[in-house]
Amino acid sequence: MINTTWLNTFCTLVEVGHFTRTAERLHMTQSGVSQQLRKLEEQLGTPLIVRQGKQFTLSEAGQRFYDEAREVLLSLAHLEQSLADDPEDEGVVRVCSPGSVGLKLYPQLLALQQAHPKLVIEYRFAPNAEIEKAIAKGEADIGLISARSSMAEVKSESIATEALLLVTPAKLGKPTWQQLMDLGFIDHPDGAHHAGLLLGANYAEFQHASDFPRKGFSNQIGLIMQPVSLGLGFTVLPAYAVEAFGNSDKVSAHSLAKPVNEELFLCLKRYRALPKRIQMVTAKIKQWL
Repeated sequence: MINTTWLNTFCTLVEVGHFTRTAERLHMTQSGVSQQLRKLEEQLGTPLIVRQGKQFTLSEAGQRFYDEAREVLLSLAHLEQSLADDPEDEGVVRVCSPGSVGLKLYPQLLALQQAHPKLVIEYRFAPNAEIEKAIAKGEADIGLISARSSMAEVKSESIATEALLLVTPAKLGKPTWQQLMDLGFIDHPDGAHHAGLLLGANYAEFQHASDFPRKGFSNQIGLIMQPVSLGLGFTVLPAYAVEAFGNSDKVSAHSLAKPVNEELFLCLKRYRALPKRIQMVTAKIKQWL
């Protein structure tokens, strides 16, 4: 492989046309310029210049080599510049989160993309374990999960809390245990976990979500409250999911006597040098939450 320092010395010599001035421009000695030229000619196996006293002309091979060498040096300069350019408002940012926080963040991230058209947001809803793996494998840039990561490859930071809310059909006052039993439970992937946290803290009768008649199930965060709004049952959801529901007049969200909050953790790949666009989006997420 050709030494790029020798390459630059040769091209500078051709453009300046003088050994002494080349040495001055490159902050070298004249003998250093001659030595690098000689090493380059030895590596290529052909003379690149024809000396004529203190002057020189390019050999035929030297002219061809100079034309190609200039293109190589320009390409390297452009590559270095492109790496140095790290705009915060250009490029792809891949975000993963549970559905509830995603309902809050995704519209704001789309607004951010509208303000910066060269920024591309890719958003995926996923459970905690899947998000951790995606961050560890480099398949996602930013992750949000509801428990601190246990993976060595993932750095997690607590950035916010999200309240859990009991959601019933509208116009139901403070629900009694019997009213909840009569309504039945609208389940979802985190339903048993959320019910255990909130109802377990507020109802002495609670043992497990399976105690309630199961009146429905949805794995789509935006649909879980639809059967509740139709009077088909109750559910327990994080606050962001409740806030995002369009028919809020048809449901009642109850803050119980003993509030329960889920902690939200922002996850990044450990030891990764973050591009400025990811730093910017991370800062925005912290601000919004």
